[in-house]
Amino acid sequence: MMQLSAGLLVLLGLAGSLCAQPPPPIVVINLNLSPEKRWEPLQKAFDINRLKKAAGALIASQIPKWLRQAVNPIAMTLEKYVPQPYAGEIRGIASFMKTNPADVLILNFAYEFTAYCTSIVAQDQKGNIYHGRNFDYPHLVLKNLTMNVVFYKNGTVVYFGTSFAGYVGLWTGMSPYKFTVSGNQRETERWWNWRKNVVSALLYQSHPVSWLVRETLEEAKDFQDAVKRLSETPLITGVYYIVGGVRAGEGVIITRDRKGPADTWSLEPLKGGWYRVETNYDHWLPPSPSDQRRGAAFKALNAVGQNRINRDKLYQVLSLPPVCNRNTIYTTLMSAATPWEYTTVMRQKGCLKKIN
Repeated sequence: MMQLSAGLLVLLGLAGSLCAQPPPPIVVINLNLSPEKRWEPLQKAFDINRLKKAAGALIASQIPKWLRQAVNPIAMTLEKYVPQPYAGEIRGIASFMKTNPADVLILNFAYEFTAYCTSIVAQDQKGNIYHGRNFDYPHLVLKNLTMNVVFYKNGTVVYFGTSFAGYVGLWTGMSPYKFTVSGNQRETERWWNWRKNVVSALLYQSHPVSWLVRETLEEAKDFQDAVKRLSETPLITGVYYIVGGVRAGEGVIITRDRKGPADTWSLEPLKGGWYRVETNYDHWLPPSPSDQRRGAAFKALNAVGQNRINRDKLYQVLSLPPVCNRNTIYTTLMSAATPWEYTTVMRQKGCLKKIN
């Protein structure tokens, strides 16, 4: 674990060296507080009126009105359907935003449905593990909501990650000196399955994929424990979990069904498998002909080579079109063995043309 002051310095990152792309604001969450109070620091990082407007636009674009109305009764008895601490956190966010808890609950599910992403885990010749991800989303309003979040308890940083204001889950995060994790939407579980997802979450109390990421970051003891939890815990939908550790060989892509793993694809550096790339398609199947991100990432990584891969080269790979594209909200680079290098940058200035 890390002392709080060190954790804040981590999330200042080294973004200035990455093509001067701006970092998102930092929000510090005290896990010693009651769930209803934890997210109040959002009010210092974001203008609440602008936050409400952005959240409303996202909900309106993703969720039909009848579903919002159907969720209202559920929100009245939130704790019956949503486990703690999430029920309390959602209720607390709704309170200081002066909005309906149903809208905050719906906002959290809206984020679950359309996370098109690219995640890469790679190992250099010295055994160092690098983990990078692009978070792609079709609504660029998320650029106004993106934040780095530090979660601490008893004055010590427990974990941190990158998320969106009003959202209690994590798609990107690190447990210092233990592991890193990112989540990608699985194409076979596209947005039209959201009815199943909501029913599975609220009635059967399966985990939303981002809540499991957060719980794993808080509770898992090490890389192996994280992989086990992310592989076996029932979920509301299929997903890809990409996990990086601190030792040579600790990198894996977990292809998840709702009830368990469909496949695990580990690093095999001694056999040439020094990197793994995941977009939104099962790795053993071809991607959509209109989506060339996977092939472009393979080509770029092979051009860099294991002898040159490092944090900056990985950033460049994630910056090449179409790996980086008009829907890319942010890019994160992380390595659990060197948590002070955790860096997230906003994609305000577009993508690169080539690798240096």
